[in-house]
Amino acid sequence: MSELIYLDHAATTPVHPEVLEAMMPYFSEQFANPSTLYQFGQQARAAVDEARSKVAGLIGAETSEVFFTAGATESDNWAIIGVCQAKESKGKHIITSGIEHHAVLETCEFLQKRGWELTVLPVDGNGLVNPEDVRAAITDQTVLISIMHANNEVGVIQPIVEIGAIAREKGVTFHTDATQSVGHVKIDVNELNVDLLSLSGHKLYGPKGIGALYVRKGTRILPYLHGGAQEANRRAGTLNVPGIVGLGKAAELAGATLESEAAREIRLRDRLIDGILGGIVDSRLNGDRVKRLPNNVNVSIQGIEGESMILMLDMNGICVSSGSACTSGSLEASHVLLGLGLPHELAHGSLRMTLGRDNTEEHVNKVLEVLPKIVERLRAMSPVYGTCDAECSCATDSSVE
Repeated sequence: MSELIYLDHAATTPVHPEVLEAMMPYFSEQFANPSTLYQFGQQARAAVDEARSKVAGLIGAETSEVFFTAGATESDNWAIIGVCQAKESKGKHIITSGIEHHAVLETCEFLQKRGWELTVLPVDGNGLVNPEDVRAAITDQTVLISIMHANNEVGVIQPIVEIGAIAREKGVTFHTDATQSVGHVKIDVNELNVDLLSLSGHKLYGPKGIGALYVRKGTRILPYLHGGAQEANRRAGTLNVPGIVGLGKAAELAGATLESEAAREIRLRDRLIDGILGGIVDSRLNGDRVKRLPNNVNVSIQGIEGESMILMLDMNGICVSSGSACTSGSLEASHVLLGLGLPHELAHGSLRMTLGRDNTEEHVNKVLEVLPKIVERLRAMSPVYGTCDAECSCATDSSVE
């Protein structure tokens, strides 16, 4: 069997061997509950504290501002619901964007159904939120702004510094979902002007089922889970010590190689983008070319379905996705691509390829060899490709500025 080429690191990453090694003792020999007072439990507590320090160091936070969760979905829910409940007496207005992860959008909609007012801001054709739109949306009832740092589908990095400055000027709490960017680009919560930040272990070569929420000191937020005094009385539940240790080690490793790995991935990313756009007629890059994650390639190819391309690439040992992994079973077009202004048929013809630490130039070469042949074959079977005139909505301009 030929080598598997995995290009779906935005969905999940493999656990780094050093992360797995660090975790193993806490499943067996050092299994104690870190909330106990005896020495055996305090050894586990020390490991949790060390991991918290490593996560804090990766994002420029104080150790006391990092709280462990079961993942970014819980972190997003806690940030949004916890802040809104804590500040309900001030107002009941939330601002977010139309291209957020469903963990943010659906949580905001949950509150909207219970009486909160929700403003969902549009993005431009490159997938960027205009900070002045945020400023214009703020009212005296606004208690929370939640705008993601980098999009999980198109990889666009938002102007978080500017949005955060506006939120601070207006006295509004600001949350960002940085699940896709932590460990891949430099993050400093103070430079970003954020009050809360969500992250997840399995996006940076850590284990699944562990994440964290950064909460700036002084930020008003109520607990989301109730039942125990863990995490400074803010998040109940017995601590997942192996997962926490794994997240800490993953954060340490990411910080040590962040700049060099980002530069390497950018070279591969740009070669993949140029090869697809130059080698496949009627293809286009989705999202800003420059303000994007180092590893993200999201393209739409006119005249064929993304699902068909995924299956045929899989037959060639290449793993990619169409839209986000969380909605890959849905037949609906990506809300992110529709938000960028793509027509439904072009949004359905999208591929997301996200590079990782084990990808090589040879992997890129293989994709650029295989994908054009797949597109040619699928278009030859298509009843619609090549039959449209200039007025057809699938004849979208494929050029990239």
